[in-house]
Amino acid sequence: MPPPRGIRSVKGMTGDLRLTGITKSYGSRRVLDDVSFQVAPGRLTGFVGGNGAGKTTTMRIVLGLLSADGGSVDLDDRPVTTEDRRRFGYMPEERGLYPKMKVLEQIVYLARLHGFGRTDATARATALLTELGLEARLNDTIESLSLGNQQRAQIAAALVHEPEVLILDEPFSGLDPLAVDVVAGVLQASAAQGAAILFSSHQLDVVERLCDDLVILAGGTIRAAGSRDGLRAEHASDRYELVSAGDAGWLRTEQGVTVLDFEGGYALFDADGPETAQRVLRSAVERGDVASFAPKHPSLAQIFKEVIQ
Repeated sequence: MPPPRGIRSVKGMTGDLRLTGITKSYGSRRVLDDVSFQVAPGRLTGFVGGNGAGKTTTMRIVLGLLSADGGSVDLDDRPVTTEDRRRFGYMPEERGLYPKMKVLEQIVYLARLHGFGRTDATARATALLTELGLEARLNDTIESLSLGNQQRAQIAAALVHEPEVLILDEPFSGLDPLAVDVVAGVLQASAAQGAAILFSSHQLDVVERLCDDLVILAGGTIRAAGSRDGLRAEHASDRYELVSAGDAGWLRTEQGVTVLDFEGGYALFDADGPETAQRVLRSAVERGDVASFAPKHPSLAQIFKEVIQ
């Protein structure tokens, strides 16, 4: 999806957001313990964890809505300031738009609060709402929209001033699959223009498809952080997929092999080491044409379950 029409590029801003050693307690209960990670410009960082893991608290500390007990939040290698946060965009999990205002009127109003003139604000708001699929609802009130369309309007509110850093708490909540694709495209376009985007979600399949980087939080501590592909490779087991022309049932008699699934020439199996896997590949080649043979990387859901145990 192309960048929203009429929206100024944030290219040229670095927006490298870093959290280092963030701690937060409520009385004797520590809710964040040495939380450190990076949200890089031009990349989508998925922030996942169970309920009560500390994701929303972390986001509010980044935004200055809560103070940390320890640690630092830096932007471009210096402490983040109130002025810096004016260039942030935030979408809370709770909807916070004025229910009686019309959709376009609401987003124009927010753009003007960020210093845009009426003409420019109207053009930006109209372009962004159109990209989000709300062009037919511009003059409807917020409260008359479905929950999914209210979510789209909330995302427009976070994006209309072209933030350098974008913080989104459950942006895909309440969206149907088509709406998820629309919103994902708009966020990818914003990242392509240089924005650093941190978003939380319980929809791990969406996070896996969309994110460049991933942070997993549990019990207030970071359990895993890194690029999506790097984490998948790091947590990969000796699991392989084989697709060949012949019947793959012979794998069940191979020493060091545990067959998890097979049908015809397809097999999914665990090997007790890379040497066993190579032996299986040689045997498969000797038995006939091999269409593919590759390690089976774990899904985000599998990594999540592994690291929070």
